[in-house]
Amino acid sequence: MAKTIAEQSTELRMAVFRLSRRIRAQKADQALSDAQFAVLGGLNRHGTQTLTQLAESEKVSAPSMNRTVNCLEEAGYLVREPDAADRRKTNISLSDDGRALVKATLRKRDAWLTERLRELSKEERETIARAVELIGGIATQ
Repeated sequence: MAKTIAEQSTELRMAVFRLSRRIRAQKADQALSDAQFAVLGGLNRHGTQTLTQLAESEKVSAPSMNRTVNCLEEAGYLVREPDAADRRKTNISLSDDGRALVKATLRKRDAWLTERLRELSKEERETIARAVELIGGIATQ
C-alpha cells in the first residue's frame, strides 16, 4: 500500500532530524552544546556581532545569550571588544581558537558525511543529489 503524503512528510521530517543530529554530534570540542556551537558558527558566517544581534539570530533572550557568550569567552573561543564608534556597544567576534574550532568541526562533519556517502552506490548517491535539490527547494519556501 502506497504511503500518503502525510506519512511521507513524517518520514522525511524524522530522517532529516536524525541526520541533522548525527552531523551535529561531529564536533571538535565535545564539551560544547549545540547552542554554543551555533553561536560560533553564526560568528563564523556573519562576522562580528553584538549580543543583541546574536540573541535575535538564535531566537533567545539577551540574558540567555549573555550566559552562552560568557562560557565561550571563558573557553577562549570568542572575544568582546568595545565598539570604536559607539562606546555603549560591545562587539563579539571569534578568537583564533574559535575560528580553528569551527574549521575543525566543519571538516569533521564533512568527513563523516563523505564516508557515509562513499558507502552508497553511484545510483544511490545520484538519488541523494536529486533529493538534496528538492529538499533545498522546500527549505526556501
